[in-house]
Amino acid sequence: MQNKELVILKIGGSVITDKTGELFARTEVINRIAEEVQKAKLDNLIIVHGGGSFGHPIAKKYGIKEGLKQESQKIHFAETHHLMTVLNGLVMDALILHNIPAVSITPSSFIITKKGRIFIFDETILRLLLKMGLVPVLYGDAILDNQLGFTVISGDQIISHLARKFEASRIVIGVDVDGLLSSDPKTTKNPKLYSHLTLKELESKKNNIKLSNFSDVTGGMLGKINELTPIIKQGIPVSIINANKKNRIYKALIGTSVVGTCLKKE
Repeated sequence: MQNKELVILKIGGSVITDKTGELFARTEVINRIAEEVQKAKLDNLIIVHGGGSFGHPIAKKYGIKEGLKQESQKIHFAETHHLMTVLNGLVMDALILHNIPAVSITPSSFIITKKGRIFIFDETILRLLLKMGLVPVLYGDAILDNQLGFTVISGDQIISHLARKFEASRIVIGVDVDGLLSSDPKTTKNPKLYSHLTLKELESKKNNIKLSNFSDVTGGMLGKINELTPIIKQGIPVSIINANKKNRIYKALIGTSVVGTCLKKE
């Protein structure tokens, strides 16, 4: 792998889709984010995106995360996976259009979980892509599980594993609000933005912190924090920023000051 510092960008499903409906992609947002990634000109980057209104509704309705319990779920497992490839295709269209050498890697082709947690993770292709200066693009996916039959893996679990395995220098997470907040910004006025939190502060506040009131099959905000904790413990800083605001992804990627929440070990 290259010696250049690896940055991992996670783009939330709530940013690139409209979660209030089904199968509604925000193509203009996807395009702008691709433009900002291009402008940042990073040599060592992995991108991971969420499922939003493509992956979550079907998975939630048919209990895909809980595993194979009846024959009728099989078609919906297949459908969930397929819809994620459709959303991923839209992301890939934008990245390629902006001359980013991005290569889509389907998580279900190299990850197997055990009771929902990563058990097998074949990193061979990822390492080769990075060595060649290409940008791997992954996403939350419906995948095989050696005890449940199948399940749903979140983009957050994927970035947590990637960050530790590949010794990332930092993580940038794009969400649909300004960062970690004291209350839900969509239901309360003027919530407090936590601009910096240590691991200890994060743990003490995690039950009160909000991103938004949308729950999803991968655990919402609490699930996100639980996945981020091991990364922060390893000393990898995490920036959570509003990807709906122009140039915030760009600023976070190049490491300049940006409105958001910075999570650090100490």
